[in-house]
Amino acid sequence: MTQERRILHVDMDAFYASVEQRDDPSLKGKPVVVGGMTRGVVAAASYEARQFGIHSAMPMRDALRRCPDLHRVPPRMSHYQAVSKEVFSIFREFTPLIEGLSLDEAFLDVTASLHLFGDEVEIANEIKKRIKERTRLTASVGVARNKLVAKIASDLDKPDGLVVVTPENLRETLDPLPVQVIPGIGKETLARLQRVNIRTIAELRLAPDRHLDAIFGRFAGRTRQRAAGTDSRPVVTSRPDKSISAEETFDKDLSQRKEMHKHLLRLAEKTAGRLRAGGLVAGTVQVKIRQTNFSTYTRQCALRPPINGTETLYSAAIKLLDDWIAEFPGVRIRLLGVGGSELSRDAQPDLFTPQMSAGGKQLDQTLDEIREKFGDMSMARGRTLDSDQIR
Repeated sequence: MTQERRILHVDMDAFYASVEQRDDPSLKGKPVVVGGMTRGVVAAASYEARQFGIHSAMPMRDALRRCPDLHRVPPRMSHYQAVSKEVFSIFREFTPLIEGLSLDEAFLDVTASLHLFGDEVEIANEIKKRIKERTRLTASVGVARNKLVAKIASDLDKPDGLVVVTPENLRETLDPLPVQVIPGIGKETLARLQRVNIRTIAELRLAPDRHLDAIFGRFAGRTRQRAAGTDSRPVVTSRPDKSISAEETFDKDLSQRKEMHKHLLRLAEKTAGRLRAGGLVAGTVQVKIRQTNFSTYTRQCALRPPINGTETLYSAAIKLLDDWIAEFPGVRIRLLGVGGSELSRDAQPDLFTPQMSAGGKQLDQTLDEIREKFGDMSMARGRTLDSDQIR
């Protein structure tokens, strides 16, 4: 008889904001957000900020309106990645079956680990303990027999929570919850469900077929299974990246091409660095452009051979941007982004295939090493700096 899976969903509590509060004790207990300093969006909000109704993806101006005393911190992605590596190294002490969903959350299948470390609850408690001891951060964990229920459970007792859902307490735990805790039920679907008086998971599970068929169509049966807490998906240990990108919303709209080029280089450098860090090359480059009126455009072109060099990526991106500017002369730009897609592993270069110059490759490697050691802001190309930043 096959043993039922034992699945953990580990979710770090307000990860980016908690890292900032840990590193700067003066922020402890205060409303903190990480994100664009004025016109961007909130990337993460501390629990103190959430008391004002502030949440991730909220425009920063709305967050400031809700809490004028809000403490804003610019993101430090390389630092969060380093802390994430510490956390994931703890996961690997218990199981190799880890499905990372982001820097701060993952599914763990600990079924085969029970004979080594005790039951799944003991493992969850030990993971929480080691995270706190080594990073001084807290995590919330959901424990269940499948991924769907484990993910729902991890959010029920935040922060620093542990919720265990067994076959015996499954109905008791899930039935009273609002239907929107089920992934995939968004605002429009929620409004349609509410119109037929379906508000809880129990009501969804027991709803007449005619209601579910009308709202979910061919997915009605799957939706009912989710409401019953049924999920057969395994933990997937590797999920290939579909794209890697970097973007920025500017405090002041860009109107000069020189300024646009400077920011585009900085974004291309970030994207190329992330590609190299992942041992990847991109076969397509995209440029994302958002005007002041929020009209958003993307332009892309193929890269042959696929690359991860900053200068080559920037050259392709700048041509895409300049061609777009020729279509829309005189516009002002609110946001720029550079991305790479059609990703593949970075193989050993062919001696007979044209490659980036040795000097360019060596410069990229040197900058990567310096930033890895001293942080993203420790070294920058002169072309990406404002005149008042040059000493």
